Amino acid sequence: MADTSAPSDGWVADFLRHRIAHALRERARYRYVRPRVLRDGAGYRIESPCCSRNVDAEGGVIDIARLQPVTDADGQPHLQDGQPLWQLQARDHAAGRWAPPGAPAPLHALLAQLCVDVERVFWK
Repeated sequence: MADTSAPSDGWVADFLRHRIAHALRERARYRYVRPRVLRDGAGYRIESPCCSRNVDAEGGVIDIARLQPVTDADGQPHLQDGQPLWQLQARDHAAGRWAPPGAPAPLHALLAQLCVDVERVFWK
């Protein structure tokens, strides 16, 4: 199993970025656009062209989601069953901020939530 703790610079961070990008290829919505996964502090931010035009009438690039590792005050990852925990946030475009994070979970569970997105919290 790969180490998915809070990424530092280097190959671990690059591996995680590619893992997230690969998972996004299996999403249910807007499969014809190519989202980008960018570093965002210790975590990652996902942006994509706005195909629905619900957020950006011109179809520009918008923020979709943010994934941040859950760490203690010393920067050590919080674990659940040996897996580092992450938090997933959606962009509140109307308020111009990130929505409060959901419950911490292992990265694979949050990627599944992001890709299915039945309630259109992320892919609007």
